[in-house]
Amino acid sequence: MASNGSMLAMIIACALLLLLAGSTCHAARNLADTTPAAAAPAASAVPGLPAVPTLPAVPTDTVTLMPPMPSVSLPTVPQVTLPPMPAIVVPKTVLPPMPKVTLPTVTMAPMPAIVVPKVTLPPLPFVPNVTVPMPFAAPPPSA
Repeated sequence: MASNGSMLAMIIACALLLLLAGSTCHAARNLADTTPAAAAPAASAVPGLPAVPTLPAVPTDTVTLMPPMPSVSLPTVPQVTLPPMPAIVVPKTVLPPMPKVTLPTVTMAPMPAIVVPKVTLPPLPFVPNVTVPMPFAAPPPSA
């Protein structure tokens, strides 16, 4: 794993790279916008290339129509009548009464009392206040 110092250096390097890349893009865009466009070279200036043939002119007033689509006839489905649903008769029944369920009464033994002993901790040792210089702090200016 990288240390904090090298991670900070990597972040600064990436930030500088993004800053420089952004400024060159703006400079290139500004240069492209302010520089007049050069004249295109003539077609015959490149030796060895054949001349580009011209396409014949197509009249715009003629419209090519598609042939009409043939009609499709769907088969007819005969009308069907369904027989009526039969009536469902549920017979009335009398259920016998539920039997009485008796649960035995259970008594539990009392819970024993839990005694938590009182504990006193010894006092914490004294920690002196020590100032440690930061490793990346700038050195004091020389007078």
